[in-house]
Order: sequence, then C-alpha cells, then structure tokens
Amino acid sequence: MQSKAKTVAQYLKELPPDRREIVARVREVILENLDDAFEEGMQYGMIGYYVPHSVFPDGYHCDPKQPLPFAGLASQKNHLAVYLMAIYSESAEENWFRREWTKTGKKLDMGKCCVRFKKLEDVALDVIGQAIQRVSARDYIDYYVRVRQEQQSERAAKQNAVTRKKSAKKSVGKPVGKLAGKPAAAAKPARKKSPKKKQPRNS
Repeated sequence: MQSKAKTVAQYLKELPPDRREIVARVREVILENLDDAFEEGMQYGMIGYYVPHSVFPDGYHCDPKQPLPFAGLASQKNHLAVYLMAIYSESAEENWFRREWTKTGKKLDMGKCCVRFKKLEDVALDVIGQAIQRVSARDYIDYYVRVRQEQQSERAAKQNAVTRKKSAKKSVGKPVGKLAGKPAAAAKPARKKSPKKKQPRNS
C-alpha cells in the first residue's frame, strides 16, 4: 500500500496510532545502525533508505532518476514490513539473517527481501539492526555494480549465442539438387560405326 506522503514525518502522521508506534520503533533501530552515507526519505510510497545520487550518480538501474534503494519500512494493508535489499542480493547475508533470527525464537515471515510482521513483539529488532549495520554504503555500491556487470555479461553471452546459432543456420548450404538444378544426365558413349562392305565391281 503506497503512500502519497512527501516526507517521512507526513507518512508517520498518516498512520493509525498503534502502527505509528511500531514503525517509529523499527525506524529508530534502522537509523541507529545506518551508515552515514545512506539517506532516509520517501521512496516508492514508503520510508526508504538509499544511496543518494551525490554518492552514486548512476542511481537505480530500473529507474536512474531514483537513488539506489538499500532498505525500506512500510505499513501495508495487512501487515508491516522491513525491506532489506542486501539480503535479497547476497545469499551469504540472507543465510546469516535467517540463522540469527532463528536464534531469537521468533517466527520469521520472510519473502525475497521483505520481513513481514504485525506486532512489535514479532520483530527481532537486534537482528534488524545488525543486518543494517553489517553493510556499508561503499560495500553495497561495490556489490551492486559487480552484480550488474555479471548480469550484463550473461545477457551479452546469451545474445551472442543466439546470433551465432542463427548465422550457422543461414550458412548451411541447401541440397545440391535445389541449389544448382538437377544434375546433368551422363553422356552416352559414342556408337562405333561398322565399316561399310565394299561392293564388287562389274567387269
């Protein structure tokens, strides 16, 4: 559920009191552990934490006008959610996160990068804080650029393979009978003429 709020303060003000309290507490934990190079603001209709264009001018490849997303915090229709892009893009980080969350004894309701919850008691706040703290803006940018380059190389390799396959099909010659017409009939051997018999002269 995307909000049309222009500022974080406005977004919080729009929330019901019970949800505002939960979001405010999770937000506090995120800000306490966030690398100074990241910024907080509204992004995609929720509270966003991102690498500003002043640090990473290229922005987000899906929409370069958007700064590179790192995390998000939202009040959705049926739940609240924290979005952690570093977990989505790095399997080692995801494995670490799941392992640490399990240690707390709390149930983890998680999608690709979305941790869903309904009550503050459902959230392992210390694990959320550590997940944010573990990834600096510089490391996140480096990882993002490397992954993008790998994806572009894979796409280029696939495209080249398709092009080579098409070229190979075109270069295969057609059957000779169709390409050059029917083969000429073999020449018949010349018939030998039998010598003429000489007629006797009349004397």
